[in-house]
Formats: sequence, structure tokens, C-alpha cells
Amino acid sequence: MPTALPVTVTVARALQIGQQAGLPRLDVQLLLLHSIGRPLDQRAWLISHDDALLTQQQLKQFEALLAQRQDGVPIAYLTGQKEFFGLTLQITPATLDPRPDTETLVEWALDVLQSAQQPRVLDLGTGSGAIALAIQSQRPDAQVWAVDQSQDALQVAKANGAQLALPVQWLHGSWFEPVVAAQLAPFDLIVSNPPYIRPDDHHLPQLRHEPLQALVSSQQGLHDIGVIAQAAPAHLKPGGMLLLEHGWDQAQDVATILQRAGFKHIAHRHDLAGHIRCSGGRVS
Repeated sequence: MPTALPVTVTVARALQIGQQAGLPRLDVQLLLLHSIGRPLDQRAWLISHDDALLTQQQLKQFEALLAQRQDGVPIAYLTGQKEFFGLTLQITPATLDPRPDTETLVEWALDVLQSAQQPRVLDLGTGSGAIALAIQSQRPDAQVWAVDQSQDALQVAKANGAQLALPVQWLHGSWFEPVVAAQLAPFDLIVSNPPYIRPDDHHLPQLRHEPLQALVSSQQGLHDIGVIAQAAPAHLKPGGMLLLEHGWDQAQDVATILQRAGFKHIAHRHDLAGHIRCSGGRVS
């Protein structure tokens, strides 16, 4: 827990206290902006108004946010929003906190769709809607559907779509079930950031504030990837692609799964740290 804040605190002092609590400067800046009711893109305001005083209510909220952040609660849950691919998304504990590495999957999807006219795209396990909305924002001519089995997550995604005025179509259900029910196939592209963390992964305690059902998969983290890969060919047009995000050390296993499911021309993309983070292939 951070030290109790003094009665009168300036912006500069609040930033100092946050960093003394062991938090990165960016985290402290975002939490302070949220506490004083300013947009999160106004970090420059903190510098130009470093002598501004916080109210007692703002101080109490800032202290509470510092304590939660120290406990590992993601910034996105504390502020209720996250920037992803140039979009400001509403984020709640019902959805994963979108990672910058997932933008790699979006960039690859846009490359794949570059020459396609009015492409049909499916996002499986959409969560906050980040991937589907990012693709739709860059390709307004595309028809984009997004699926999630969590009603709570889907409500967040729908709200994001409405706020951004992006016409993604939302479906409730497990993987391809609602797609089959609505007879929506075939698609030019299927993308997914499915659960891929092993149940015994030592990083899981650090992710305890995020929905486990969106993170963890059985069979060494590969079960859901296998389910998607096996079913996807029946829902793709000839030459269509499946692109998957996965763990930093799962590329070879995912490539094998794709090959066994009948995909050709298996390819990969690297994340910001240089690890193979995404794999995909085409159907004949």
C-alpha cells in the first residue's frame, strides 16, 4: 500500500509519490489524469500545471488507484479505457486488457486483405472487440463479424462498436457455433486471439485480475487453437486465411496444428520483442 497522502498535494508532488510507490512514471501519470478527470492523452497538461492542487476527493481516488495498481490490476481496468490501433476502447474486467503485441495480428490481417474487395472477416473470441474494430476502422468496405461466448464481454464490445460508430456485427456463442447457426460462411479471413496459456504457467498469478477463461487453455495451451484450426477450413473461401495469435514459444506447435488441419503456406509474424507471436495459413 502507498503511504498516506498529505493534506495538500500538487500535481508534481502526486507524481513523485506515485513513483516512490514503485510504479512506472507512465502508470502514475495515467492514474493521476484519471483521478482529476482529465483525458488520458493530456500528459503534457501535468507538466504545464505541475503546481495545481488536487482536491481531497481526487487525492483519495489517486491513493486508491495506486494501491490497486501495486496489486497488479491493469491500468485499463482502473481507467476504464485503452488505446488500441488508434482507437479508444472501453475496457472492463469482463474482457482482456488488449496488448500492443496484438496489433501485430491486426497489421497482418490488413496486409492479407489489401487486395480484397469487400472482404468478409470473422474475429473469434473478440473480447473488447479490439481486433474486429481495428480491422473495420481501416477497411470500412469490409463485412466484419465478431464472436464471443461471454455475454458480459460482448456487451463491452457492442458498446465500443456503438461509441466508435463501426458496424461490426456481434454474435454470441462458442467459436463457430453462432456462425453455423446464422449460415454466415464463407469468409476471406478468420482471425483469433484465443486462450493459449498453459494451466500451470507461472505467469498466471500476475494475470489474476483478468478473465481466466480468455487466457487459459488445456493441452499445454493448445486446445482452443486446435479446435479453431480444425473447424476453420469449412468456413473459409478457397485461398482464405486463418491468422492466430499464440504464446511466444508455441510457433512450431501451432504450425503443426495448422498443417494437420490442411492449411498450406504456413507463415509467421513477430511481436515487439522479436518473438513469433502469430501464425497463419491458407486453405486451397
